[in-house]
Amino acid sequence: MPILHTQPEPGIALVTVSNPARRNALGPLEFEALAQGWDRLSNDAQVRCVIVTGDGDQAFCSGAQLDADFSGVPDIDQMVELALLKTRVFPKPLIAAVNGHCVAGGLELMLACDLRIGSRAARLGLPEVHWGIVPSGGAAMKLVEQIGHARAMQLLLTGQLVSAETALLFGLLNETVPADEVVSTALRYARAIAGNSPLAVAHTKQLALSGREAMWRERETMEKWSAGIVRASADSAEGRSAFLGKRDPAYDIKKNLVGDAGFEPATPAA
Repeated sequence: MPILHTQPEPGIALVTVSNPARRNALGPLEFEALAQGWDRLSNDAQVRCVIVTGDGDQAFCSGAQLDADFSGVPDIDQMVELALLKTRVFPKPLIAAVNGHCVAGGLELMLACDLRIGSRAARLGLPEVHWGIVPSGGAAMKLVEQIGHARAMQLLLTGQLVSAETALLFGLLNETVPADEVVSTALRYARAIAGNSPLAVAHTKQLALSGREAMWRERETMEKWSAGIVRASADSAEGRSAFLGKRDPAYDIKKNLVGDAGFEPATPAA
């Protein structure tokens, strides 16, 4: 199974992204299983807190699997939205046990989590712009609000990965621990949460994140427009070719003049 669901303790669910051969990248099966799993966990009255992690000790999640065939997915944007909880506040406390590298869509999944425990060996970042892609799983919409303008733009625009220590300093992580203690530390937090009043916890989370869903949905219109423009560009084709060929991309600015596209999306239909 691409996504494993277990219950390590009463009231606590553990969701594991299991594609270790590809650093737990998300192909069509993983995206679909994640999307379906969140709905199931939301409706399970026995679950009070959810931990999400990656299989093994190398990667939490490396984002979308760029060499996978997504052509059979009817609406990939909708699938990404549901799987990465892009515009939805998950109703129960969600903890990321970042057991290894947390990159691209993996970091965007982490941004949907309330608490984040990281391996000291992990590296985190959003390399999409290096490969001619827009971070379209929620990072461009959420990151400035979560960690501030300067640090968010450093991650979004350079595409460089940062250490777990830097991620802790930035406020992306709550705590860093040795790799073999990531899940057990997340369980410690989950145990404390699960011991509290489920009703009080649910309402407290809802109050803390009140208004976020409406704001994210509004921003998503712009995000989808921008992602579509870039996805259809020569930059995107070159980035994908470079990634699959394991080489640095060589972008030709003459092929993609930003001014030609403009900066305002068409007004959405009512």
